[in-house]
Amino acid sequence: MGRMIVIEGLDGSGKTTQGNLLTQYLKGRGVSVRPLSFPNYGKQSCALVEMYLSGMLGQDPDDINGYAASMFYAADRYVSYTTDWRRDYLRPDMMLVTTRYTTANAYHQLAKLSRERWEDFLSWLYDFEYTKLGLPAPDDVVLLSMDPSVSSACVEKRSRETGAKMDIHELDTDYLIRCHTAAQYAAEKGGWHVIDCAPGGVQLSKEEILEKMVSALSL
Repeated sequence: MGRMIVIEGLDGSGKTTQGNLLTQYLKGRGVSVRPLSFPNYGKQSCALVEMYLSGMLGQDPDDINGYAASMFYAADRYVSYTTDWRRDYLRPDMMLVTTRYTTANAYHQLAKLSRERWEDFLSWLYDFEYTKLGLPAPDDVVLLSMDPSVSSACVEKRSRETGAKMDIHELDTDYLIRCHTAAQYAAEKGGWHVIDCAPGGVQLSKEEILEKMVSALSL
């Protein structure tokens, strides 16, 4: 089996950018790389996720409980794994660079729960996806940590420049703040690599963040 690296972070933290940069970095060193990104927007497997994020199931993220929302995302991953990237994962020479994964469900859904339920939820989530569904567990998780005020500003800027509509997560500042707290908890519990992408509120360059990520992953 190959090595799976997952890049996590709040919306606007630069996950896609860093996933692309890390993929290019590894290819430049002769490594076989399969880039992945979740959710699989536009695919049939992602229909429930898109209904949820668009507000069709409720305008507030808390309208859909964390267990139900987790199943939407898990179904998308299960279908893509069984129909697309399982063969690549099973190759011992392959490295998978994944933008968001089961670990995104961890902090996004923890944010909906009271603090005393967090540990039980993480146990349920990882058992559900990695054991019962048989999805591969990542070898490394990198959390691009950024103050919610900075990441929210990035999302708003991207929306203005591209015309992309913000989803119910991105529109809810309080929810993003709770996600930030939950992500720190999930990272500590899971032994993730945490990279401070905006120390003192000053955002690092994408090259600086990549350098920190490569160092943390010993690549």
